[in-house]
Amino acid sequence: MSEKTVLWEASEGVGRITLNRPQTLNAWIAEFGAELRDIVTGPAAESDVRAVLITGAGRGFSSGADLKAGFDPHPEDRRPDVKKELHEVYHPAIAGIRRLPKPVVAAVNGPAVGIGCSLALAGDLVLAAESAFFGLAFVNIGLMPDGGSTLFVPAAVGKARAFQMALLGERVTAEQALDWGLVNWVHPDDRLMPEAEELVTRLAHGPTRSYAGSKRALNNMLYPNLDGQLDLEAEIQHELARSDDFLEGVGAFVEKRDPAFTGA
Repeated sequence: MSEKTVLWEASEGVGRITLNRPQTLNAWIAEFGAELRDIVTGPAAESDVRAVLITGAGRGFSSGADLKAGFDPHPEDRRPDVKKELHEVYHPAIAGIRRLPKPVVAAVNGPAVGIGCSLALAGDLVLAAESAFFGLAFVNIGLMPDGGSTLFVPAAVGKARAFQMALLGERVTAEQALDWGLVNWVHPDDRLMPEAEELVTRLAHGPTRSYAGSKRALNNMLYPNLDGQLDLEAEIQHELARSDDFLEGVGAFVEKRDPAFTGA
């Protein structure tokens, strides 16, 4: 297996990004986020790449942040330096996908949870396997949604369902995600990648400048303050990462028990 946590391959106008930490269901660590950011802002942005496909190796798309790997400590209080990681690694990857002047297709196999859900929804077109599921599980460890999902989710599903996802952190099945407008198509598990390859190949042979123009205009309509919202997410998340509830949430997750939140 490659030592790279994110793989890149390009051929015939199609760039393929494969999240490559299958042993953790492609959970994010700093190295993973940095490699994804560098691919999105580097080779994926080259003009000979006309469409991009993102998927996960193994049984899942991405299970979110790797809580067992921990977080880099802030030099002042030694609490997790979430703001730095979001600003320097996670959010540039997400914003980079939205700003690529070409279609980005996400093929979601298995869980897309937390920042993994944000990444999937950052795609322009989203296909899901029947066994896939989505979730803003941040609340389960005392955090709030980040990775742009406070933009992507309400734009897709509206106020009621956005609050439902953010406050309850429940699983949204593939069929439910299709019904809500989170994804474009649901396919049998064994048809996900053939269907995704067919779609991204079609896009790679399409009118690239037309796609870029549509994406730019739709971004302006749907996400006119993307950078500002990402900054706000980082600020709030940084505060929450200093709370007792966050420490309790992470501890409960690692110990596989129910958390006892106090609101502190």
